[in-house]
Amino acid sequence: MTIPGGYLFSLLQTAPTPRSSLIDLLLRASPIAKAVLILLLFFSIYSWAIIITKWLWLRRAEAATKAFLVRFRSSAKLSDLYTEAEGEQSPIGRVFLAGYDEITGQLDESGGQVRSLEALSRVLQSETINQVTRMERSLSWLATTANASPFIGLFGTVVGIIIAFQGLTTASASSIQAVAPGIAEALIATAAGIGAAVPAAIFYNQFLNRVKTLTATLDRFALELLNLVERHYARAKL
Repeated sequence: MTIPGGYLFSLLQTAPTPRSSLIDLLLRASPIAKAVLILLLFFSIYSWAIIITKWLWLRRAEAATKAFLVRFRSSAKLSDLYTEAEGEQSPIGRVFLAGYDEITGQLDESGGQVRSLEALSRVLQSETINQVTRMERSLSWLATTANASPFIGLFGTVVGIIIAFQGLTTASASSIQAVAPGIAEALIATAAGIGAAVPAAIFYNQFLNRVKTLTATLDRFALELLNLVERHYARAKL
């Protein structure tokens, strides 16, 4: 048995494309499903904005940290390094500037000697905490998106399925064909929730590991600076 070419061509013309079918499903979705999808879209767009800006910021911070450590370990005087670091916005640069200000303040008060390494340590630790807080800024939103989006999508799906089965009471025939469009609309919310959650979870974990690495680098730098001051504070060669 052969199928006439004209009939086959007419079937291809009238068959809906996956794209048009998806758009039709979205347009026919219930108000609750549309509200859920809009909320998930907001979560996704804001998360991607954070992902892009945080990735660029961390890349610059990591590069600046490596360059600063090279200058710090090769510099003869901290005063020369201070001149180069003035105005620097990298985390390690800010920690150094805070420590250097404390060192020079103690030298001026004591006539050429550092009076308290504990005070210097507290200043370095405080500034390190400030910089870690700065690095972790906005990461909580990614964690919230990763945790909440699947449940928001699931809520939309459950409500959509309830509405679909309620429609059976008014349908002329109780069959899977009667509820299939409604269930398909509802499942879109679950897919949207997963789509918003997965990138947020991946990049949250990646950024958190990078922040931990930078935090460890700041802690080691603070110890190096304390050791340097402890060895040379009597001569105050800064």
